[in-house]
Amino acid sequence: MRRRGRPMAALALADEERQALERWARRPTTAQALAQRARMILMCASGASNDTVAGRLHVTRQTVGRWRARFIADRLDGLLDEPRPGAPRKISDADVERVLTQTLESTPRDATHWSTRSMAKASGLSQSAISRIWRAFALEPHRTETFKLSKDPLFIEKVRDIVGLYLNPPDKALVLCVDEKSQIQALDRTQPVLPMRPGQVERRTHDYTRYGTTSLFAALNVKTGIVIGECYSQHRAREFRKFLDVIDAAVPDDLDVHLILDNYATHKTPLIRRWLAKRPRYHLHFTPTSASWLNLVERWFATLTEKQIRRGSHRSTRALITAIKQYLGVTNEAPRPFIWTKTADEILASVARFCHRISDSGH
Repeated sequence: MRRRGRPMAALALADEERQALERWARRPTTAQALAQRARMILMCASGASNDTVAGRLHVTRQTVGRWRARFIADRLDGLLDEPRPGAPRKISDADVERVLTQTLESTPRDATHWSTRSMAKASGLSQSAISRIWRAFALEPHRTETFKLSKDPLFIEKVRDIVGLYLNPPDKALVLCVDEKSQIQALDRTQPVLPMRPGQVERRTHDYTRYGTTSLFAALNVKTGIVIGECYSQHRAREFRKFLDVIDAAVPDDLDVHLILDNYATHKTPLIRRWLAKRPRYHLHFTPTSASWLNLVERWFATLTEKQIRRGSHRSTRALITAIKQYLGVTNEAPRPFIWTKTADEILASVARFCHRISDSGH
């Protein structure tokens, strides 16, 4: 027996309506919900039943019926979402602009930067409103970062030289990043450290006792990640020459050696020049001034500080040196090289963009 029910309302489209629906259905920037409603109406207008449309679009029959009815009643406007209930907006665009201008172009009388509380007091808005506005525009007045631009007249040439060694190292040669981490302090807390336990982080006193310093000379093999390291009580040219002897003993005689160094005075003394003159297989490449980030061994020093030195307790320089050598041994058992990815052109373009951005800052 044929099922009886409410007759389905006829649905016919004007040319303008069909064009609008087809545009909504295929335009990538259309909200997905609106695009699906447009496809529903187009299929219904072609004569498909609600069941058929629901099956093709993977929605319920009731959903198709509801949007068919709303289209018949209000045409294209019926497919748009109705205004949501809720309190009217209290913060106007002018209020937002005023907060942004005040944040970016002024400071409070009693501080160097705004806080949510001080800005709320100055603007007459709530603290939570200030927080939402700053979050929406990625403003963080409480944060600051440092930068320094190299003034080296040969900055471009040195960047291309060193990055070229990283990305395309020469054949039958080793590339070693060499530097010293000077004045590493052997520190111990004045009272015992309270270890971590459930619900409580490790705690230590803010004051400490110094037990002397040491200087670590390190050479990072760019290809393998292996580090040659030695500790000395000072970091003069004499100690640097001793470390060069350590490198020379560790490197195969049939390989050229390219050393990447910074511009520290001990790397350029007559003593070092005489040592290099006797060993023509050594080639020095100096980073630009104020650009130590080009030397990959600095990244290894940062890892050493984070994992071994910053939270370590050492009651003597001997204990500190033992901890450093232990870390060297562990990392050299399974070395992982740092992979340089940016080309010289990308670095120089980034520096150029930064210089252009700050050139009109008014400072």
